[in-house]
Amino acid sequence: MNLATWLERTALKHPNRKALFLGSECIGTYKDFWLAVCALRFHLEKEGVKLGDRVAVYMHNCPEFLVAFYAVWSMGAVIVPINSKLHMREVGWILENSQCSYVLSDSILASQIDLPDVTVFNPKWDRLSAKAQASPVSCSFNDLAWLFYTSGTTGKPKGVMITHGMIKTMALSYFADVDQIYPSDTTLYAAPMSHGAGLYSIMHVLAGARHAIPISGGFDEEEIFNLAEKLKNVHMFAAPTMVKRLTSFSKKNNKDGSGIRTIVYAGGPMYVSDIIEAVDKFGPLFVQVYGQGECPMGITVLPRSEVADRKSKKWKERLQSVGYAQSAVEVKIGNKTGGENKTGEIGEIMVRGDLVMPGYWSNKDATSKTIIDGWLMTGDMGAMDADGYVTMHDRSKDMIISGGSNIYPREVEEVLLIHPSVSEVSVVGRESIEWGEEVVAFIVMEKGYKFVTETLDQHCLKHIARFKRPKDYVQVSELPKNNYGKVLKTVLRETLKQKTQE
Repeated sequence: MNLATWLERTALKHPNRKALFLGSECIGTYKDFWLAVCALRFHLEKEGVKLGDRVAVYMHNCPEFLVAFYAVWSMGAVIVPINSKLHMREVGWILENSQCSYVLSDSILASQIDLPDVTVFNPKWDRLSAKAQASPVSCSFNDLAWLFYTSGTTGKPKGVMITHGMIKTMALSYFADVDQIYPSDTTLYAAPMSHGAGLYSIMHVLAGARHAIPISGGFDEEEIFNLAEKLKNVHMFAAPTMVKRLTSFSKKNNKDGSGIRTIVYAGGPMYVSDIIEAVDKFGPLFVQVYGQGECPMGITVLPRSEVADRKSKKWKERLQSVGYAQSAVEVKIGNKTGGENKTGEIGEIMVRGDLVMPGYWSNKDATSKTIIDGWLMTGDMGAMDADGYVTMHDRSKDMIISGGSNIYPREVEEVLLIHPSVSEVSVVGRESIEWGEEVVAFIVMEKGYKFVTETLDQHCLKHIARFKRPKDYVQVSELPKNNYGKVLKTVLRETLKQKTQE
């Protein structure tokens, strides 16, 4: 089934239901939304875009982003969303690798694209109105819908092939495992629509809910709180760094999160101290999901009842985890040979099911290394307890081996974040002649505190084994992050390498 069918059905059944908002102002009903999709589809067909062609969507967050998604899908073509913050070299690589000859872009970003054989079109909302309608072309479960390019923190980004069936499965799993959605709800696109926020549009379309794009087009704490108060019943997808920023802003500005119903957080580790503080401030708004582009949003879930629980004996253990397997997948912890680890043993998190990608675009070698006997090798290290809860430790490449012992950076980071002087931290390994690797912690200090390494060292010695404590502490004003808020540990390692060579 074509994903755009859900939009067509909602538009036919509820044509006058409010659908698209720019800020708090409604700019279109579901009928308007569907007619705009049809208008853009007719334009693309006239331009020669055919079934299976890749069409890049390179915009800041805006209503046209959603129109582009469903127009491309409805004609059986494939969307290639590109984060608006990427460098033009990265944009060029994605366009070349995906063999995109057509780009949908806003006026600001369109002016930056100067590539031969690439057509750029700005699908402005006020120009998209079709009298005729056209039902979506038929698509199978395995037909390609979305090429998602990984963040590329190591080497060139790879194109994850996401099918119509995968996204449909993700949406139905959301209702089964994550949250319910009602017509009175509003999804607020404060995170990049080229990523998880855009994926989550599909279940809100199915439910006939409202879609709001902030005037700023991005993440602004004050704007989010104000919109939530006006729109009510707001759903958001947010990276952990965004949740932390919302908590910090609310404490300084006396905001209680009124109007926000659900915040789904994912995209990186949420430290226990941060989520405890967020729940204390806002209440039971939060749901955690764990996924990857290769298995979008659908590996594990920790529901709001467990994120907010403070009475059960194992509540803190649960909060340290990323939850249990979602309904559409199997999850296990494996070893290097693909065998299953014993309960509690750390190994690589592996997942299998209808949500797992068929492979990487035009990259059989990477596909064969990532999918083994039907199992997706996530590259994330974790352990599963007897109840099926998965605790993530680190990416396999981030594990530090010092003196023959495995040290997981997140364990050290969790300890350092308990100290009141530490705002953010990232732990990496540094080459050592004596130990092979040694632990180094990059620290962002809270305002008003002095950076005293002896204090941090004594704190670590109270909470973790001596061999795990950092051999060096480095104060930084901020941690390097990619466009999705993930800390770039490769940059930190390179910084250490350059210092060693000086």
